[in-house]
Amino acid sequence: MKLITKELEKRFAEVGDQSQSSDPLIIAKFFNPCGSETWYISEWDKDADTCFGYIEGMWENEWGYVSIKELEELRLPFGLSIERDRFFKEIRFKELIKEQDLER
Repeated sequence: MKLITKELEKRFAEVGDQSQSSDPLIIAKFFNPCGSETWYISEWDKDADTCFGYIEGMWENEWGYVSIKELEELRLPFGLSIERDRFFKEIRFKELIKEQDLER
């Protein structure tokens, strides 16, 4: 699955750098359909093809960078791959952690 669509590319460009925000806008969500990893993406660097966001993992949650190329190339069991949540609606990070109970 193509994780960064033309629509997302445009939206990331509109929102721009959120590094100074204490409550960034989460623009996209990627997830592992076979596991517990979820990536809540707030920024995308087109030149580096790298995203920055909140990563929910099995053992811990943290802010960090992820390569889109690596996510798209990852092959999971049963022929699955990392998916983009096509129904995800933009949300502020503080609201997301309340709704998803992400703080551990």
